[in-house]
Amino acid sequence: MGDLANCPNCGKLFVKGAITVCRDCYLEEEEKFKLVYDYLREKENRQATIIEVSEATGVEESLIIKFIKQRRLSTKNFPNLTYDCERCGKPIHEGKLCKDCAVEIREGLTKESRRILEKIEKDKEITYYNIDKQNKWID
Repeated sequence: MGDLANCPNCGKLFVKGAITVCRDCYLEEEEKFKLVYDYLREKENRQATIIEVSEATGVEESLIIKFIKQRRLSTKNFPNLTYDCERCGKPIHEGKLCKDCAVEIREGLTKESRRILEKIEKDKEITYYNIDKQNKWID
């Protein structure tokens, strides 16, 4: 079962689940999706960018990006529907990061993991202590 939440668009209280906005906003989004999809189905509009689609349909760019991220609009069929990588700003078709940023982050995490593991192994090295005649530790 979902949680109670306020609609991010209008502020109404609703049960959040698979749908992330209230019913009224959901129906409005569906109407806007139909506008965008009908526009893109026309052969001459299949190469349109998000900005061009937004200007032609009156649908906000952020909502068109939401449709792409939800995979309701296929970038295979509409190759110019791209949005910015959240790290560097390069145009991408899916996810949050471009491949270059994802590789760079992965390499950085791998390097840091190795560094931490090496430090742990070094700290695990056996240390010997001696006790002098007065039962005191000597390093």
